[in-house]
Amino acid sequence: MPSWNPARKVLALPALVRALRRARARGQRIVFTNGCYDLLHRGHLDLLRRAKAAGDLLVIGVNSDRSVRALGKGRRRPVVGERDRAQLLAALEGVDYVTIFREPTPARLIARVQPDVLVKGADWSSGRIVGADVVRRRGGRVLRVPLRRGYSTTGLIRRLRQAR
Repeated sequence: MPSWNPARKVLALPALVRALRRARARGQRIVFTNGCYDLLHRGHLDLLRRAKAAGDLLVIGVNSDRSVRALGKGRRRPVVGERDRAQLLAALEGVDYVTIFREPTPARLIARVQPDVLVKGADWSSGRIVGADVVRRRGGRVLRVPLRRGYSTTGLIRRLRQAR
């Protein structure tokens, strides 16, 4: 098996918590973000680059297929399945760990991960960012990253469907 294996960065929650405990013991700052990442695009990459720059380890929570559908993104979403989305994100150089969460929000995941920095797109107002209270309570910070105009998975899917 080749040494490049993104699958090793996709962890179930218990394994992720253990890995983060070891990282924290080494003094590493943990950054967390989450999303559907249904069709990976440059807007995602920009957000992830900014997130990685905010700490030492970047952890991504990926919505499960069921939770994507529960968000009301449409009956044909996600386009790409949860395992494939997780693998694609894990293949990115700056991503340290990926985990899939099945709940409608990442609240439980954030409570377990206990990140030092929570990153969301600036389309989320401060009061709507799930887990912000958990992060701030332990002295962490919430970073809202400006979105790249013209990049949206929903918009991309709409354009693809119109092109047919």
